[in-house]
Amino acid sequence: MTREIEEVRPAREVVGVFSDANALETAANELLASGFERARISLLAGESAIVEKLGHRYEKVQELEDNLEIPRAVYRSKESFDAGKSVLLGSLASIGAVAAAGAIFASGGALAVTLGSGLIGAEVGGFLGGVLNDFVEEHHAKYLQEQLDHGGLLLWVRTVDGPEENTAKQILSRHSGRDVHAHAIPVAAEDAI
Repeated sequence: MTREIEEVRPAREVVGVFSDANALETAANELLASGFERARISLLAGESAIVEKLGHRYEKVQELEDNLEIPRAVYRSKESFDAGKSVLLGSLASIGAVAAAGAIFASGGALAVTLGSGLIGAEVGGFLGGVLNDFVEEHHAKYLQEQLDHGGLLLWVRTVDGPEENTAKQILSRHSGRDVHAHAIPVAAEDAI
């Protein structure tokens, strides 16, 4: 059953530009600690997604601050990013250990060799995980650097009322956000925060 949108009303969103990833992280963490839901905090999507949407590269992030069509990504803290990497890397080590053990059992290897297979497999999985970790770190650093090269890191936070808007502005400003301001965004009444 589809629901029709009966009413469209403006919502508000606060945006700020950061020159430093750590300052952005600190501001976002304070927003979360102040009761803002993670789904209401967003960052600029990667450059390729923006080029695909716009049909061209952008020069300065300031051009994108108030553009409601720009692709965004929900904010994830460094801790949640690191936790996700740890799970992935642990899984790779486990997969490597299981694969090595399976190969030894299939070949009729001795029990002593089989007992060592977990270590060998974990080392192989760990090596692959290390390569993947380097790739993820490099990709994330490139993502941040692309935005910094275009003038900074954008952070948006949706607000439900005037007091929340003021709180978001204060938090972004307190953590070195520049050009901190709010703008209206159209939101269907049923999707309003």
